[in-house]
Amino acid sequence: MKILQPEGWPRPRGYSNAIEARGRQIFVAGLVGWTAEEEFLATDLPGQFEQILLNLVALLAEGDAKPEHVVRMTWYVTDKQAYLTNAKRIGEIYRTIMGRVFPVMAVVQVVALVEDEALIEIEATAVIPD
Repeated sequence: MKILQPEGWPRPRGYSNAIEARGRQIFVAGLVGWTAEEEFLATDLPGQFEQILLNLVALLAEGDAKPEHVVRMTWYVTDKQAYLTNAKRIGEIYRTIMGRVFPVMAVVQVVALVEDEALIEIEATAVIPD
């Protein structure tokens, strides 16, 4: 995996603008912050975010992948202000579970998610090098 960073461009904080990768791919569907039993234990954004990342790591492990293999994430949040207000805590949770992995990312505010209790949903793609 190679991070593509044009000369003179400022380095983004917490993500990458582009990544080149080759290998076996794992595509992870949109995950919400519920347990394996489909129960929401957290009603706040940071708590649901933490559960999503734990679920993501478990799914990656099923494919013999680790957080460092994640090359893309798309986050869908129902409340942009809640995301911005909790950004520091979300960053701490991210680094604790994912480490210093900075895939390409997009954060998008949506009107609602299919699961009424969900405050955030995340899709991911991982590439395990050849």
